[in-house]
Amino acid sequence: MNPEPDAFKRPIFAFREHVVTAETYLTLPALHAVHALTGPAPKGEAHRRAARGDLAHVRYAGRIFVSHYVAPVPRVIGAGGAALHVAGRTEAEVIVTLSAGETFNLLDISGGWGWGQQGDDGFVGYLPMTALA
Repeated sequence: MNPEPDAFKRPIFAFREHVVTAETYLTLPALHAVHALTGPAPKGEAHRRAARGDLAHVRYAGRIFVSHYVAPVPRVIGAGGAALHVAGRTEAEVIVTLSAGETFNLLDISGGWGWGQQGDDGFVGYLPMTALA
């Protein structure tokens, strides 16, 4: 079966100011350079970079290669405060204790645990979803 005559001219995705079609995709070197894998991902303190093997904060798009980028959902720590853990388990090491009323930028929820970052640039880890107001 042959594709429609204009199939290569229909938009397949948009990136910044570019509307990309199958016909123009290979002619956009600037587009390819933005997401080129030019070396190892930037290192830093593991507990301060909102990135893990499967997803990362959207601010890392184009800098760290993962399958999903996520926009954070700001939540507030409840009245009792919360311990931020290195893993989504009660017995996991505690990184820091967050105070009531503090902002926690939630990036993922799984098994009753939330993964995210303390404020905009604080510690990254897991806390029980019940700790959020």
